[in-house]
Amino acid sequence: MDAVRLIAESRRALTTAGGVPELSAEVWQAQALAQAIGSRLAVAGPPELRGEALGLTELAGRGCAVLDTPLLAPADLRAARLTELGDTRQTLTHLGGLLGEVGIALVGLACSADDESAYWQCVEAIDAADESRDRVLEMLRKLADRARALSERETEHT
Repeated sequence: MDAVRLIAESRRALTTAGGVPELSAEVWQAQALAQAIGSRLAVAGPPELRGEALGLTELAGRGCAVLDTPLLAPADLRAARLTELGDTRQTLTHLGGLLGEVGIALVGLACSADDESAYWQCVEAIDAADESRDRVLEMLRKLADRARALSERETEHT
């Protein structure tokens, strides 16, 4: 399945999750999807994005690691269903939105945490989601810079 469809599916699931365990599982799923997208971009994305994409992979992985891993059947893992990235700019735009929503969901989880350990897990996951979103925004900036440079070159040649 293409990245934008999986991101849309994750956003829907995140907004309709009921209760702390389900919401936590959806946050984990979103981070795992961000990690998979970052990994694909690091390997096969535009060369100027590969460093930031690798950073996204590491940060999203950290976001997964600090949360309890949900018990999911392999078919239920959205990241495993990723088959293509599609348009890089569109994918990154949607992923940035998803990561913003993940941060908001994590604030809610932190506020409802039953114990200090759960609270700090949420805080660490918020930090990872925020830093992941920063990487996505930096990649979008680099894509815009590349498009602007190409446009300027085309203008010079006409």
